[in-house]
Amino acid sequence: MTTIGNGSGTGDLTGKRALVTGGSRGIGAAIIHQLMDAGVDVLTTGRSERSTMPEGASFVAADVQTEAGAAAISAAVQNEFGGVDIVVHSAGGARPYKTGLAIPNEEWQDTMELNVLAPVRLNSLLAPGMQEQGSGAIVHISSAAVTPPVPPFLHYQAAKVALENYSQGLAAELASSGIRVNTVSPGRTETPGGVETRENWSHMLAEAGMDEEPAQDSPTSTTPLGRDGQPDDVANAVLFLVSGWAGLMTGNILRVDGGEYPRG
Repeated sequence: MTTIGNGSGTGDLTGKRALVTGGSRGIGAAIIHQLMDAGVDVLTTGRSERSTMPEGASFVAADVQTEAGAAAISAAVQNEFGGVDIVVHSAGGARPYKTGLAIPNEEWQDTMELNVLAPVRLNSLLAPGMQEQGSGAIVHISSAAVTPPVPPFLHYQAAKVALENYSQGLAAELASSGIRVNTVSPGRTETPGGVETRENWSHMLAEAGMDEEPAQDSPTSTTPLGRDGQPDDVANAVLFLVSGWAGLMTGNILRVDGGEYPRG
């Protein structure tokens, strides 16, 4: 069996222990399924409802946006597994607003709590155990659409840029302990939330006081590869990054976007 932190080999993950946040549907659920198919024991989280979580995964009811929720999740990891080898931060999101100036303070705060501070808190609680065992893999789910910034989503894009910067800094800090930290940045992906967004895009624009003609970076545009992503496309990237196949990869931002959002 390969080690996750500094090993090389077949990428065998049998018997590894993983925490995946935001696992109720879409990308998070696909990540859980792929990890379990690879022989990983998975714990996932939700505020209260377990029925929508992938069958076979362990579950803890907790709010990732709060310090108390992070503590409860960390305790559940210890009770369930005695430690963790893989952490995937999939929970995230935000609502659109008319302009960046129209985004209320509480929405900025909520967006930062969910997309940045939730991973920060959980990593602070779980990474020390990984350091003690000398191995581990952390993956943050960001967004390929962080640029160009668009007014309705400035808070979300700013949060994801902060997450990517944090992820790279954490990678440098933990590398000597055999812990790899990477980011996966999906483009438009056929998730329940994504479908809802596309179906209601014109309404969202109208509510935001914007032109209803789809912009180039809107969910109605087409990727260079000619299709939207599927949750498994993103899950495949995560599975690769936490396996021994990616044993020399840390501090990376891996875009899974069909070439839609190239960056220099």
